[in-house]
Amino acid sequence: MPATDETRELQRQQAAAAAQRYRDATAARVVIEDKLAAGVKYPDTRQAIANRAKRLLDRGGVPAAAAVERIHAEALDGPETLERVIGLTKDLQPWSFLPRGVRAGATVARISILRNGLERPHATGFLVSPRLLLTNHHVFPNAETVRLCFLEFNAEVTIDNAPDATIRYELDPDTFFTADQHLDYALVAVAPAADGRPPGEVFGWNRLSLEQGKIVLNDPVNVIGHPMGRLKEIALRDNALVQRLDEFLHYRTDTEPGNSGSPVYNDQWEVVALHHQGVPNTDRQGRILRKDGQPWRRGIDGDDTVDYVSNEGARTSSILKHLAARRLDPARRALLTEMGPDSGLQQDLAADPVRTVVAPPAPPAPPREAAAVVTAPRPPAVGGVRESPGPRTGLSAPENAFGGRRHLVFLHGRNQQGKDPVELRRGWTGGLNHGLTRAGLPTVDPENVWFPFYGDRIVEATGRHEALPDARADGYADDTYGRLVIDAAALAGMPQNGRPATEGLGSTLVGSLQGALSWLAAKTGLDTLAIEAVFRDVDAYLRGGDIREAVLDCVAETLPPEGELVLVTHSLGTVVGMDLIANRLAQGTRVTLLVTAGSPLGMDAVSSRLVPPGTHRPDAVDHWVNAWCPTDVVAIGCPLERVWGKLTEEHAVLNANDRAHSIEEYLAHPEVATAIDAFLGRPVR
Repeated sequence: MPATDETRELQRQQAAAAAQRYRDATAARVVIEDKLAAGVKYPDTRQAIANRAKRLLDRGGVPAAAAVERIHAEALDGPETLERVIGLTKDLQPWSFLPRGVRAGATVARISILRNGLERPHATGFLVSPRLLLTNHHVFPNAETVRLCFLEFNAEVTIDNAPDATIRYELDPDTFFTADQHLDYALVAVAPAADGRPPGEVFGWNRLSLEQGKIVLNDPVNVIGHPMGRLKEIALRDNALVQRLDEFLHYRTDTEPGNSGSPVYNDQWEVVALHHQGVPNTDRQGRILRKDGQPWRRGIDGDDTVDYVSNEGARTSSILKHLAARRLDPARRALLTEMGPDSGLQQDLAADPVRTVVAPPAPPAPPREAAAVVTAPRPPAVGGVRESPGPRTGLSAPENAFGGRRHLVFLHGRNQQGKDPVELRRGWTGGLNHGLTRAGLPTVDPENVWFPFYGDRIVEATGRHEALPDARADGYADDTYGRLVIDAAALAGMPQNGRPATEGLGSTLVGSLQGALSWLAAKTGLDTLAIEAVFRDVDAYLRGGDIREAVLDCVAETLPPEGELVLVTHSLGTVVGMDLIANRLAQGTRVTLLVTAGSPLGMDAVSSRLVPPGTHRPDAVDHWVNAWCPTDVVAIGCPLERVWGKLTEEHAVLNANDRAHSIEEYLAHPEVATAIDAFLGRPVR
């Protein structure tokens, strides 16, 4: 059967199934409509409303000051309070609504198909990871159909209403393709561009989430797509969620053929559904009706004569749950993990892991003159995913990157052992490119970034020492780790009960530590064990002189031999970076810009153990930008200006609660990305 005939038959089946679901849900829908007519703004369950309000507040979907003002305006009961919070998103949108919409729209592509020697618009799809595109099953029923198609990004008009230059990408179903007819989704890999960059690094991608609270009944929805194959359009007026089924959403919005495969967003530009079908009105015999009430005649009546009563999309959570249950080989399962932690797909690796082995001890570094840079070769690709390499080393960049005068260097933080530096650098660059795209700036090629890697070296070095002391064991006498935790808790506002935070050792200190850990966990939402792990890593580096030397040796192996550095550091990497600048920079090298993100440098227990100790800004640093999130436990000592003095810029940013310490989150903020871009010395486009 030709692809066009197969697509038509699948669309007919999908329309019939959608109409049946709509009929089956009639009784519940009437109740919802009656509540709306009675003036109920959000005719949803109390739990759904509470989840929605919490998500909006946690993720900055409503301005905190506006929420407080609205809630305190008059006496309200609990449900009314939550509804007021949700209502703020209808009454007034923050300015970020527009650039966030632009960022979301960049991920949406037009799918075109080769038919009878002609290229014709076919449908819509959108990126959900750096390398994966989501669309409908009836668009891509099989790999053979995928091979007839290609993608066009930037198929849109510019700010001057002139057609933009489209960018074409090929699809790669051999690397990854899976689909489901019931949920009507297809997920397929996109081949990288000629320069090797996957599309997500250029256009960004949507982070799909299993979490609840993304939308409630009568919330607005926004759809971006290519109706009738036209240049990209957006439907965002008079749109709302009408009904939520177990696996599908019904919503009111204007869509046309060609919108198949479009993302359905809430007003915070989170994907809530995959649009697949207008729901036609039918008679008791199941026949599709025209707008005049007469049966629709296939092959005679046009699609514009159909009486569509709603639109339907598969719920994001339903698609993610279905993907998690798929039996995939390790390479394809690894591709799914790139969709991010909110997808819930990384947790499934326990059943079918991609095993990586911590690198064995690295050989002694050669003299600086003999090997200024250690480059990790790219491992061969298997099924579109690079195999885990052997001993991992840092990654260098071309000498002529960014004009050859300035070098962009990423210096990672804790808990990176056993990971592939190539993928880590790709993740950092993807986060930065998110921010650059939001700011309207050109993106960065990961190959142009220096990426020193010490994750395996610090594990090797700490392995030669006794196990780190357990804060819960009696007789713990080294107070470095204790000072870190208690300092952080004090900075977070923990009452000291009239006793100095560092008073006492042994069991007395154990009690203080447990109280501090509990306080931090309550203030930041992080588990106490996660907090312990964070500060133990910092403690290991600060406490062991030879551990510090091993890490600094490893980092120095992969640094540009000369020139100006734009040094972007994160977490423990901000501490390593400060020591590096003070002690290991090669002659003729300066740090024209230091970026610290999620840094513990504001805690006295850290700054007092630097080499040299104290909060004196290094002379080799020309400009310093710090980014911190109030719920990031590692950055609890921020803002840094109160202890380090005046910085060039300092930005308090709002990261997602479950990714408060994520470097990708930090770099995706346009103010952070703009600061980095300003010092790369690139020509203005």
